[in-house]
Amino acid sequence: MRLSARAIRHYRDAPNAFARELFAPLAPRYDVLATLLSFGQDPRWRAAMVDSVATTRPALVLDVACGPGAVTRRLLKETPARVVGLDLSEPMLRHGAAAARAAGLGLRVAHVVGRGEQLPFPDGTFDALTVTYLLRYVEDPAATLAELARVVKRGGAIASLEFAVPERLGWWLAWWVYTRAVLPVLGYALGGRAWWNVGRFLGPSISSHYRRFPIPWTERAWRDAGITEVTTRRMSLGGGVVISGVRSDVG
Repeated sequence: MRLSARAIRHYRDAPNAFARELFAPLAPRYDVLATLLSFGQDPRWRAAMVDSVATTRPALVLDVACGPGAVTRRLLKETPARVVGLDLSEPMLRHGAAAARAAGLGLRVAHVVGRGEQLPFPDGTFDALTVTYLLRYVEDPAATLAELARVVKRGGAIASLEFAVPERLGWWLAWWVYTRAVLPVLGYALGGRAWWNVGRFLGPSISSHYRRFPIPWTERAWRDAGITEVTTRRMSLGGGVVISGVRSDVG
């Protein structure tokens, strides 16, 4: 896949198809390179998200946009739950299943190809839900949040992880230079053409998303979706954000 500047600008015309093609070749080294290219911050963010639901001791968890399973495996290790990992990318799911088996966790996990915007589960199926880096790849973030909340039981924990844009000018400038100039080159050096594509896409897509859907808007969308006790935690000087809440008992 060769990403033109036009393709990057217009990925929202078909975000699911774009994401599926972008991530298909990344699965074998995704966890390693995500850690390296984030200077170790990506695993910290994922751990913070998992911690926000693990304390509720859920029995059944849905891990949406699970990729090759870093969050899934952490949920399996930190809770007694059975976990369903859902993702658009079959290659990602295959690697996640293999990694779970290798870690001796395969009996408590299932993997499903699916879309976060249209989940193939009845209302109130899960005790908790996690979702990682999804909202930039959907056409309607508010409707997607409502769909995620739909499949969680009343009182169940919900947590998300997304990239974010630093607020302070100095950190914003450093973030902008890294995501626009350094990340594509470093991605290419460590992972080849596929990671060059990701590096070129990531910074502009994050900026574009938050121009349309800033964090205060997202917090309101969580509440409008029937999620209460919404808490926002900015991570790593604003480069990531973990939002968590509880499925409302009302409605």
